[in-house]
Amino acid sequence: MSGGSYNYLCWADLGDIGSKQADLEAMAARLDGINPDSHAATDTREVLAILAALDFAIRRLSDVWKAVEWRDSYDYADDQMMEAITEYEAQRAAEDSEP
Repeated sequence: MSGGSYNYLCWADLGDIGSKQADLEAMAARLDGINPDSHAATDTREVLAILAALDFAIRRLSDVWKAVEWRDSYDYADDQMMEAITEYEAQRAAEDSEP
């Protein structure tokens, strides 16, 4: 069987790329070793940065998503859902106003 040095990173899709961060880092380092000016290495690191930003956004939104899901499953009242959304919006507004 061929391949596998990077856990078949070549076949990763959106559903599993998040679990391949170490493989992405290793691939970027390998690409740097092949060609220090490699766009491929830079773009591989960009994928890592996108994954980090996505992880941050998901963690930031998780309380809102939970509140809406629980409200729509009749585990929360409207006011509990709205409180989570209001808190999120206030946090985002504060972040947007920072220099």
